[in-house]
Formats: sequence, C-alpha cells, structure tokens
Amino acid sequence: MYEQHDAAFDGKDFVRNLTHAPGVYRMYDARETLLYVGKAGNLKKRVSSYFMRPPMEPRVAAMVAQIARMETTVTRTESEALMLEAQLIKQLRPRYNILLRDGKSYPWVLLSAHPEYPRMAYHRGARGASDEYFGPFPSSAAVRESLNLLHKLFRVRGCEDSFFRNRTRPCLQYQIARCSAPCVAMIAPAEYAQDVRHVRMFLQGRSSAVIDELSDAMRQASVEQRFERAARLRDQIQAMRAVQGAHYVVGASADMDVLACAIQGESACVSVLFFRNGMALGSRDFFPRLGVEEPSPAALLAQFIAQYYSEHPAPAELIVAHEPDQSVLLAEALAAHAGRVVLIKSQVRGDRARFLELALRNAAAGLAARIASRQTLDARFADLAQCLRLPRIPARIECFDISHTQGEATVASCVAYGRDGPMKGHYRKFNISGIAAGDDYAAMEQALTRRFRRAVQGGEWSSPDLLLIDGGAGQVARAERALQALGVTDLPVVGVAKGPARRSGEETLVLAHGSGELHPGSASPALQLVNAVRDEAHRFAIGAHRRRREATRERSVLQEIPGIGPRRRRALLEAFGGLAGLEAAGVEEIARVNGIDRNLANRIYAALHG
Repeated sequence: MYEQHDAAFDGKDFVRNLTHAPGVYRMYDARETLLYVGKAGNLKKRVSSYFMRPPMEPRVAAMVAQIARMETTVTRTESEALMLEAQLIKQLRPRYNILLRDGKSYPWVLLSAHPEYPRMAYHRGARGASDEYFGPFPSSAAVRESLNLLHKLFRVRGCEDSFFRNRTRPCLQYQIARCSAPCVAMIAPAEYAQDVRHVRMFLQGRSSAVIDELSDAMRQASVEQRFERAARLRDQIQAMRAVQGAHYVVGASADMDVLACAIQGESACVSVLFFRNGMALGSRDFFPRLGVEEPSPAALLAQFIAQYYSEHPAPAELIVAHEPDQSVLLAEALAAHAGRVVLIKSQVRGDRARFLELALRNAAAGLAARIASRQTLDARFADLAQCLRLPRIPARIECFDISHTQGEATVASCVAYGRDGPMKGHYRKFNISGIAAGDDYAAMEQALTRRFRRAVQGGEWSSPDLLLIDGGAGQVARAERALQALGVTDLPVVGVAKGPARRSGEETLVLAHGSGELHPGSASPALQLVNAVRDEAHRFAIGAHRRRREATRERSVLQEIPGIGPRRRRALLEAFGGLAGLEAAGVEEIARVNGIDRNLANRIYAALHG
C-alpha cells in the first residue's frame, strides 16, 4: 500500500511509484474523508488518467482538486478488484461514487430448530446458526403472502416459543385451520415432522414432488378405508395445484432476476423483478445515489450489480436491459462469489424480452414518482423554513418520541429526515432506565442527553438543523434544559402538540423559549412534513417498545423457579387459567395442584410476590 500525506497532493509523483497490477484505489481529502473508491485492471494506468490527461469534466476536476492523499490495494485479479470495490463502496459510502442506498435487510422464511415442533415465521435481521432460512424475498409482502399460503397448506405453527410453551388449549389459528395445535398435542411429532418436510420441499421449489407424495398417501388412505384422511389430503392437493397455477410464470423456469434502469438528471431508478423456481416473487425499485460522473445505463447497471450481489445470492441468470460495462468480468466475479456459473444476458427473446419490457416500464414509472415526490418534498422543506422563520432550509430534521405501556419498557425513538426523505440508516432508539415509571419528561431528557452528548464529543453525528419533539410546552422546556446543560444553544426546537380532537392537521407547533405557537392548518405543506416526520418517530418508537416489552416477557416467571419444568408449569397454568390466576392464589391453593408440594408452593408464591 502506498500513501501520500502532504496537504498539496502531487498526483504525478504518486503515479510514478504505482504498480501495473490490478487493484483498488481510494482518494481522501484533507479531513481524511473518503472521496472516491475505484478499481483498475492496471493501477498505474488508471490512476494516471486523473493527473496526466487534463482537462476533465468539471465534477471530476472538483473531486481531484480535493485529494490530499491516496491509498491503493493490490489484488490478484481484476475480478477480485471489482468485488472489493463494491464492498468498500457499500461499507464506506464515498461521496463521489454511485451508491446503492439499500440499508434495509431482506426478509426470509424461518424454520426454527425446535426438536419436535419447529415454527415457521417471517424473519428479518441476523440469522442464527441452528435455524433454517429460505429466501431472501424482495419485500415483506412477498414473504407474508407465502407464509399465508403455507400455513393454509401445511398447518405448521407460527407462534413464538414463549406462547407455544404456555398454551393449555388450542388458539384461534387451530380453529381457522392454519395450525395443527402441536402445543396441546393435537398432532403426533412424526406427522408434524412430515408437514415440516413438505414445507421445506415446497420452499425449495419441489412442489410437484410434494403433490406426488400426498397423492400416494391419499390413495393409501382410501385403500385402508380412512376416508376422512383421504378427503383432507385431496383438499390439500387441490389447494397446492391452485397455488401452482396462480403463481407459476411461463418462461421463468430458471432462477433469474430481470434488471432495468432509468436515468433523468441527477436521479436514477433500478427496477428488479425476482423469479425463483418458476414463480414470480415480486419486484423492487432502488434509487442509487449517482457519482461524480454522469453514468450511462450500462455503467449504472454494472455498479448496481456489483454492489447488490456482493451481499445477496445471485441467481443463475441476470437478464439486463443494457449490457453492463465489463459484463464478462462482472460475470466472472459473481461466479467466483457464488461458487457457480452466473449468466448475464442482454439479448433475449420471447418471455424474457417481455419481462425486460415490464422492468423498463417499472423503472420509468418509479423514477417519475420519485422525481414528483422529491419536488413535493422540496416544497415542503422550503415552506417549513418560511413558516418557522429559519435562516436556511434545513438539510436534516430529527424527531424524538417516547413509547411505553404504563411505564413498562420505556423506549425513546430518534428518526432523521433529509431532503430525500427518511434517513433510515440514521434512526436510533434509546432504552430508558433509572426514571420513575411513566415520567415522559425525564425519559425525553435522558434520550436527548445521550444523543447530543455524542454530537458535543464529536461522535457519530453532528447536530441537525431542526429538532422536533412529540409533545407540548412542557416537553419543549425539558428538551431545552437538556440541550443547554450540554452547551447546545443554537439548535431550533419545536414541539408538535396534538389538537383538541387529536385529528391530523390540527396540530399546534410549540416554539422554544416561550416564543408562542403556530397553527399552520392541514393544507400547510410545512405541517404535512412535520406530521410525516412525527408519525415516523411514533411508528419507530412503538415498534421498538413492543420488541423490548416482548423480550422482557419472553421468559415466564415460572421458568426461573427451581423445580418447575414444562409439565408442572403447564399444570399450574391450566389449574388457575393463566399467570394472573396463579398470582391471585394462595400457598394452600397452589399446593393442591398435582405434583406441587408445600415447599415448592411456598417458593412459587415467593417468586410471584417478590
């Protein structure tokens, strides 16, 4: 690796010491901010093009003028350099690169590792080593639709283990024929395991094999004169064939993604259609940030493919509307990453051409909607600056909200909004502790102190241009006190108080320092923006609070008591109709339960009453 630390960077001198090998180069400014990451088949030749061949495009020249130092990393092959470049761009987010803005993890179908009765559920986030995962799916809707069908077809449970352990009678899912109620032993483990195996086969694209097995089982049940079972299997087979007919796509026999893009000015949209096992899983639109150079569709697709498939498994075929730059090299890199051949095709006919046309229409429609939304958002930001008499249009707004259930599991949310909309990678939650239950003022003060202490200490964020607080004058005053204690005095703070009838559009904006109140009205673009940010903070806070509350309730109090296993726990809950009934019982009543002696009853009573 070569480095240059002088403030006045001499590019020509730096190039003299470079190798002709393939690799990746990185450009930094005087503040050590990464400007650009690039790859090259010949580092010396590629880097010299920035310094030996003026004049350049204005934006490229502006970037080169900021360079204070450069680094290079040599790789064995150009395909390795391509994948390393994509990984560094995703990880480091350089200012002047084309950047795929897709911080959201993808949803999967989960089959848990329960020894007898695995659960099948929606999953997003980190994956455990012992569970099975199928996907990824392009959207939550695609996963939920698949789960809805699978629960109807195979009746595998979807409940959390904490719910499953403490059931004494079947739940509503059993009543509507979407679960076989293994929680109360309504199905034998061997039969349930067969259903789980069929789910696994179906998710692997072997639905025809599942139908064949069910058909054999139906014929055998008929021979044995088990006509009710045969009828159930017949209905299951008919339902599976209906699913196949509804979701099978002619011409999509291979696993493939179809990609197209549209570019207008400084905005772009890449639309991807996903096909797996001959079935359409849906589509997804991406809006990458464009880089220093105005990209062609071929260059944009090349950057998108490299970044996206460095993190997600590539299918056997990528059907593209424009052949990406260096498509052969890109296919080699994807094949090395996936461990199998990946084909990139741009010249297609028949059904694949029809899919490409659909992807192009989706990309054009997505870009048009994005531009219209951006124009609307710009107008709202400008109106907000005018309404609040801010010195400039804010580039970043943050909003805080508090959520709890009667003081339990209090969580504060912080969401960020920029000129492009929600900045979801900058959302944060704060688990509140050490305050009186239900004290929203203290919770807000703690959250603001923790967030802005980081800004004062030079942490991960600088201060926003505007701070919104979900609440009235009391919340605003407490927020001001927290900020003043940290020395943050130049940040505009505005409270968002609900109207008398709590209807959207009737909110009052409470200004800091007792400067008064504003009532913009529902037609105000400024209030529409404020409400959108506040509602997002509210949604994020509620979700974080519910997850924290469920985590604290995940383990039953009874599980912490020595001598209480699954059988005794079930007997206790069944005897008293649940934990609330058990808590209301005395020692004598608890001791009457089969398997519970006097000493154990005393321990149970003590554990429940602290």
